[in-house]
Amino acid sequence: MVGTTEGVDSSASNSKKNRIQVSNTQKPLFFYVNLAKRYMQQYNEVELSALGMAIATVVTIAEILKNNGLAVEKKIMTSTIDMREESGGRPVQKAKIEILLGKSEKFDELMAAAAEEALDDE
Repeated sequence: MVGTTEGVDSSASNSKKNRIQVSNTQKPLFFYVNLAKRYMQQYNEVELSALGMAIATVVTIAEILKNNGLAVEKKIMTSTIDMREESGGRPVQKAKIEILLGKSEKFDELMAAAAEEALDDE
């Protein structure tokens, strides 16, 4: 399991219902884009989180949502966390990013138009 630095309360951060922890190996990019849209519909904002190599994926997801007029950037947080290598057990620092996105003013309008377009395609 992942170790965290002392003084970081991981139990509080893991309980956020609107957080998406992105991996660049688990799911395709647009799985996360669509999940973020659903979270914004439900919670009005979404927090995208990633470690290491997955940071580029999170930035891409945020840019897709912003460029499509669906989201506005509220906050970006960067940090490093101490992790243990699985085999050797030696501590390694990993970069971490958290991007908080909120609904844009046109979010509901754009989502309704996309839903209508999907019905027309059927």
